[in-house]
Amino acid sequence: TAAPPAFDRGVMSAPAARAYRPPAPLGGRRGIRVERRRTLTALGFLAPALIILGAFVAWPMIAALRLSFTDASGFGAEEWVGLDNYVRVFTDPGIRDAMLNTLWYTVLFTPTAVLIALALALVLNSPALPFRGFFRTALFLPFIVSLAVAAFAWSYLLDPRLGLLNHWLQGAGVQLGDVLEDPVLAMPAVALVAVWKNFGFYMVIFLAGLQDIPASLYEAARVDGAGAWRRFTNVTLPLLSNTLAFVLIFALIAALQAFDQIYVMTGGGPYGRTQTIVMEIYRSGFRRLELGFASALSYVLLIATLLLSIVQFAFFGRREKDLG
Repeated sequence: TAAPPAFDRGVMSAPAARAYRPPAPLGGRRGIRVERRRTLTALGFLAPALIILGAFVAWPMIAALRLSFTDASGFGAEEWVGLDNYVRVFTDPGIRDAMLNTLWYTVLFTPTAVLIALALALVLNSPALPFRGFFRTALFLPFIVSLAVAAFAWSYLLDPRLGLLNHWLQGAGVQLGDVLEDPVLAMPAVALVAVWKNFGFYMVIFLAGLQDIPASLYEAARVDGAGAWRRFTNVTLPLLSNTLAFVLIFALIAALQAFDQIYVMTGGGPYGRTQTIVMEIYRSGFRRLELGFASALSYVLLIATLLLSIVQFAFFGRREKDLG
């Protein structure tokens, strides 16, 4: 290819810049060979990741889809049962209760974690706040802890005999009792652990979104006489809608996949009040060895998650278009 003419110390002069035309793209067989070589190079770099995704994501999903139409147990021959497993998902009273429990957990976890994260992000985004870096790091630290490990720690904190939480509350004259054995308080307790674990991650995402909002918009709003609440509703919230949609979908998916802390803290009890869909998948697949039914339930959960995500994307996309 021809080099650009008339450089002066590495910078093209104005007349030369006007006269210079970039070389035409390669055509014919030579161009095809170049494009093919680039494609093969790109595929070579992508091949390791594609192989891993195919072996550990795509193939298991295809195998699980096939199992969902059988009565597979992992032992012996399996028979094709068609849609029987999917019919059972929507007719089994135990699965219906697990769905209601999952919905209740989602209602407890998702808005609480998102609102706490947004409120803390607004506070920590203020330049006047001292030790902002320390607080951001301290609030993010729970996210790097394994949820199962955090669940063990919270189980001891909530223990009615040895737990520090009950000890502190007794000093204030409050008797909390065994929260994890209470049918009413067990689900809020396991949701609290998930909120404590995840809100720091959502907070960091909100902070990134807040820092992309131009400060000039806030200055213009102040000049127009807008108070803090009006600036939040008319400037911050509309411009943060994409970030809010991402965080909501992320939190929703995490809520629908609740398992770790429930398995450790309650095992699905008391009286099945914390038995979620993922807990039911685990029990069906690994305890009752109903792999076909567990696979069908997994795909129902997957489809429900996709539909809810699409609805949220459509809602926030339309809102952003209306605001634009």
